Amino acid sequence: MIDLHLHVLPGVDDGAESFAEAREMCRLAAADGIEVLVTTPHQRTPQWDNRDPERLDALRRRLQEEVGERPLLLPGAEVRVDSELLADLQSAGQGGILPLAGSRYLLLELDRHDLRIDPAAIAHEVLVAGWVPVFAHPELIPLLTEDLPLMHRLADLGSLFQVTAMSVSGEFGKRVRDRAALLLDEGLVHFVASDAHGPDWRPPLLSRARRAIAQGWGEEVAELFTRTHAEAVVANQPLAAPAAVALP
Repeated sequence: MIDLHLHVLPGVDDGAESFAEAREMCRLAAADGIEVLVTTPHQRTPQWDNRDPERLDALRRRLQEEVGERPLLLPGAEVRVDSELLADLQSAGQGGILPLAGSRYLLLELDRHDLRIDPAAIAHEVLVAGWVPVFAHPELIPLLTEDLPLMHRLADLGSLFQVTAMSVSGEFGKRVRDRAALLLDEGLVHFVASDAHGPDWRPPLLSRARRAIAQGWGEEVAELFTRTHAEAVVANQPLAAPAAVALP
């Protein structure tokens, strides 16, 4: 499996606090069957700007040396959306913004309470600029889950959606699990990722969510969301059929 979203780089945000915690997260991921981790520290937030790619890359390379060849660690970021995002992407060096695994896919985080942002307008501008927006954990964003027509419009534009593994498996509660299930039913899921923040709190595990999806929506769908689609991101290739997942 491939995990496109977790906070494993130590000391840069609300994820791993030390290399010891980061190593344990990598160990847990490997034991769960995850072969590739895309490291995604928060970027462009008031608490964690993190627009120093060289520093982040040095942390990633050191962690890779400490854990060995597996899991493979790739660069990335969870990028906060605001009105200045497009200007940053168009600036020299992309404003320090890191796409997923060096691809044209951007993992975007909407503010859960800021209703001033128009996701469709942001998605359109990002796509026109040559990037593919991947909206993180939509099941936790009321602006999205309370407006399914908006999510379908985003998907029609070419946006993708990544839900959190613990949402699917029910560890965030029944209400969030039901939201994730609804998005699966609606064909509004393209990736499942851990969004891990530590070895104990929100650990980097995907297998339980994968089993839940296989049971409810079929093994082929589970494989798409935990490996196949993520492989396309890592290879910087388009998803084969992002909006044509056949649900039972």
